[in-house]
Amino acid sequence: MLIVGEIINTSRRRIAAAVEKQDAAFIGQVAKDQADAGADFIDVNAGTFVDRETEYLCWLVKTVQDAVDLPLCLDSPSPAALSAAVKLHRGEPMINSISLEKDRFDAMLPIVTAQPCRIVALCMTETAMPVTVEERVQAAGELIKRLTAEGVALENIYVDPLVQPVSVDTRMGNAVLDAIKTIMNDFPGVNTICGLSNISFGLPVRRLINSTFLTLCMLQGLSAAILDPTDKRLMENLLSSRMILGKDEYCGDFIDAYQKGIIIKDLN
Repeated sequence: MLIVGEIINTSRRRIAAAVEKQDAAFIGQVAKDQADAGADFIDVNAGTFVDRETEYLCWLVKTVQDAVDLPLCLDSPSPAALSAAVKLHRGEPMINSISLEKDRFDAMLPIVTAQPCRIVALCMTETAMPVTVEERVQAAGELIKRLTAEGVALENIYVDPLVQPVSVDTRMGNAVLDAIKTIMNDFPGVNTICGLSNISFGLPVRRLINSTFLTLCMLQGLSAAILDPTDKRLMENLLSSRMILGKDEYCGDFIDAYQKGIIIKDLN
């Protein structure tokens, strides 16, 4: 399970204030905290600053990679911002995201094919957000077909079935779970990813819901999740679920996390 740390997003007030003040020490510490907690990628998103997104996203790339030796998930709907940010990134980034919306697909395609990268592919069509399993799987198939035709390796594609809140529609949990399972079965070698916390929007005790949903997603074969790795309970659940599902040989990752303090020792 690949973990993308979600915290450095200017939709969060403290992050937005730090980015606006160019507080490199604060942003660097947030990146380090996520890296220490087990993140494989650090997400950087400056999308709330529409007029200065390119400038701020580039600043985040440099600031975060100065602080941690991890690749970044460059998170933006703006081709201009991503094009500038990817040039500053050291190593192979993840680019979030491309979709079937024609203008977005055409603008993003040259960026995601210009250099080796992992690509988040949203199951979003020209017309609407997906509702059913079938809509998600159909969109996934079309994205995979188009991207691989352009030379993108299947294993570099991370299909996002677009998690929507169960508070709005209680069918959305099952729709995503079934879509993950079908996509992973129908397109061997591809990956799936989701923004985990969207499932609990508008509800109380969100951490409990997120943690439960993560285990269910993993059971269906989810490859990666965008989440808060500093949430110890969530990470404990991820590590123990991964182990029980047979994805942690000799239980090594679980034991290592316990010894490093990622798993709370007083749970015994």
